[in-house]
Order: sequence, then C-alpha cells, then structure tokens
Amino acid sequence: MTHENVGSPVRRLASVIGLPAENREEYERLHAAVWPAVLERLTLSNIRNYSIYRHGEVLFAYMEYVGDDFQADMAAIAADPATQEWWSVCEPLQRPFAERADGEWWMEIPEIFHLD
Repeated sequence: MTHENVGSPVRRLASVIGLPAENREEYERLHAAVWPAVLERLTLSNIRNYSIYRHGEVLFAYMEYVGDDFQADMAAIAADPATQEWWSVCEPLQRPFAERADGEWWMEIPEIFHLD
C-alpha cells in the first residue's frame, strides 16, 4: 500500500467546543449527512481520519493532517464557499470555550499520549 505523502509526517489534531443540550439534535442531524462539497474540500486539504465525538455538552474532534503546508490547506478550507456556508449553519449551535487561543473557534488541546 502506498501513502500519498510518503515524506510528510502525520500531524494529529484534537480540539473541543461546547454544544448546548438544546442544540444536540440539530447538530447531530447535520453531521449525519455532511454536505459532499465540505467533505471534498477537507479531503483536498489533506485532512484524514476526521471524527467528532460528543460527551454531554462537549464535542471532541480528532483529525489527521497528511499534507506539507498546513497553513495553506487551512486557508483553502476557510476560503471555500461551501465550507463557509456549512460553518454559518453549524457555528450558531456551538459554544466555544472562553480559554481558547486568539483566532480559534474550536479550542485545540494538547496530545499527552500516543501509541502507533
């Protein structure tokens, strides 16, 4: 099996955001059928193994980045009209954590353990 980015290490990213209980059903309904254009943009921007989990009123996201220009790929996602529309639907349902870094919506959290 070949890997599309043989020289690039996988960058693992985890983040969290709040999801009020009253928004749970709508958020989960949306994510049961993510728009194909949004999924395509994520794939084109080298995002793989992307999952979102929910625990109570907290969403936990995990993804792997397999490209070699993270900033450019994230900028391409942010500039994508379908993704912008998707965010406009999803973001009002979410509640970001106050302690997130400047410019973050989802708060990135550090990895403290990993086993390959």
